Amino acid sequence: MLGVKVAPSTLREILKDAGVDPAPERSGTSWAGFLRSQAEALPACDFLETVTFTGARMYVLAVIEHHTRRIRVLGATGHPTAAWVTQAARNLVMDLEDAGCRARFLIRDRDGKFPDLFDAVLADAGVQAVLTGGCRPAAGSSWTTR
Repeated sequence: MLGVKVAPSTLREILKDAGVDPAPERSGTSWAGFLRSQAEALPACDFLETVTFTGARMYVLAVIEHHTRRIRVLGATGHPTAAWVTQAARNLVMDLEDAGCRARFLIRDRDGKFPDLFDAVLADAGVQAVLTGGCRPAAGSSWTTR
């Protein structure tokens, strides 16, 4: 950042003198290793869209528990209102408590179907909602750049 160019060998010597091993040899946990070790505490939820035989569009709210790969279907509705999603959060909290799950976080996306009260219900139970990054475009649409 200061505009000083340093050769890779010089950097290697500085790290060696400081007792820092090269990146591949460091003893720290990788991101994948961290996620595996925290899998019991990291369930994730999302809405799935499906169409019934009659052509009705349904939204299914599901949670996956990564350590068991168990999927909990919290419900399905044609119109996911804030009240319906909030009640699903309450049901999820009760299910997790009954199962003895020690989830501290719940990964979810930034879908507008999740009201603020969804996160508040989780927070009251000691579960913090962790939001994923940006969302992907809907089917049939494309990314635009500005």
